[in-house]
Amino acid sequence: MSRLLQDPPKFHPSEWRTANKMQCATAESQKSRSERMIAESQRLLDETEKTTQRTQSDVNKKIEQRQEEIKFWKQELDNKLEQIVHETEVLLTFKTRLEKSLENCKEPLAIAQKCLLNRQMRAGIDLVHDEVEQELVKEAEVLQGVIALLGRTLEQTNEQIRLNRSAKYNLEMDLKDKLTALMVDDYCASLTDNTPDTRYADNAVKIEGNFVSPEDWIDFSNINVEKADKQRNSSLALRALINDILSQTTNDMRKQCEMVNLAFTNRVKEVKDAKHKLETLLAMVMDETASQEENIAALKKAIAAKEGPIKVAQTRLEARNRRPNVELCYDTVQYRLISEVEEITKNIQRQLKDTLAQAETQLKSLSQQRLSLEEQIQVKENTLYIDEVLCMQLRESVYINSF
Repeated sequence: MSRLLQDPPKFHPSEWRTANKMQCATAESQKSRSERMIAESQRLLDETEKTTQRTQSDVNKKIEQRQEEIKFWKQELDNKLEQIVHETEVLLTFKTRLEKSLENCKEPLAIAQKCLLNRQMRAGIDLVHDEVEQELVKEAEVLQGVIALLGRTLEQTNEQIRLNRSAKYNLEMDLKDKLTALMVDDYCASLTDNTPDTRYADNAVKIEGNFVSPEDWIDFSNINVEKADKQRNSSLALRALINDILSQTTNDMRKQCEMVNLAFTNRVKEVKDAKHKLETLLAMVMDETASQEENIAALKKAIAAKEGPIKVAQTRLEARNRRPNVELCYDTVQYRLISEVEEITKNIQRQLKDTLAQAETQLKSLSQQRLSLEEQIQVKENTLYIDEVLCMQLRESVYINSF
C-alpha cells in the first residue's frame, strides 16, 4: 500500500527562493504595468474629455454662429419681403389708376366720334372740313393714342406685378427654409449630454448628394435678395413712368378737349353771324320784293292807263280818214294825231312794257334769291342745331379726371 502512494517531488530550498523571487518580480512588474495603464487611461480620459468638451464647445459656437448667420439672412429676406410686398401693393394701386384712366377715355372718344357722325348731317355748303372737324379728328386721334399707350402700360404693369410676386414667392420659400433650418439649429443648440432624447443615429455622418456648400448657400439667398431689389427698382421706375404718363395724357386730353370746345364756340358764333347776315339780307330782299311788286303794279296800271288815250287817238284818226275828197287833208291835226299814236305806242312798248319785263325779271330773281336765302338760313339753323344742341350739349358730359 505504501508503495502505491508516492511522495510529491521535493524542491530544493534554492528553487523555492528563486520561485518566490520570480513570483514577486512578476507581481511587481504586473503592478507597474497596471499602474502605467491606469495613469495612461486617466490621461486619455482627461484628454478625451477635454477634447470632447472643446469640440462640443466649438460645435456649440459654430451652431451659434450659424444661428446668427441664418438670423442675419432671415432678417435680410424679411426686409426684402416686406419691401416687395409693400411695393406690389402700391403698384396695384397704380394699376387701378391706369384701369380707371383707361375706362375714363372711352366716353370722351365715343362723344368725339358721335360729334363727327352728327356733323355729317350738316347740309350744303355747311358740310365743310372746318376747324371744329379738324380738332374733333385730332381729339379722336389723341384719345385713341392715349388708350393704346395706357393699354401697353397696363400690360407692362401686370407683368411687373407678376415679377414682383415671383420674387416674393422666392423670398417666402427661402424664408420658410431659413425658419426651418433655424428651428433645427435651435433644437441642436438646446441639446446637452443630459438631454433624455439623444440617441445613436445610423449613417448620421453620411453627406448626401443634395448638400450644398456654404458659398452656394449664401449665393442662393443673395440671388433672391438681388432679384427682389431688381424687381423693386423696376417697379419704382415703372411707377414714376406711370405718374408721368397719367399726368401727360390727362393734360393732353384736357388741352385737346378745350381746343374742341373753343372751336365749337367760335364756329357757332361764326354760323350765327352768317345766319344773322342772311336774315338781314332776306328782310332786305323781302322789302325789295314788295317794292318791286308795287313797281310792277304801277307799270301795269300805267300801261292800262294808256289804253284810253291811244284808243281816242286811233279812233280820231280812223274818223278823219273818212273825210271826203279834198277834205282828206294831211293837216296839222292829222300830223299830230299820228305823232300822238306813235308816241303813246312807243311809250307803252319800249318804255313801260320793257321796264315791266325787266321788273318782272328782277322780281323773279328776287324770288329766287329769297328762296336761296331761306334755304341757306335753314342750312345754318340745321348746322346750329347740330353743333350747339347735339354736339355742345353732348360734350358737357365730358370730364377728364386725374387719376
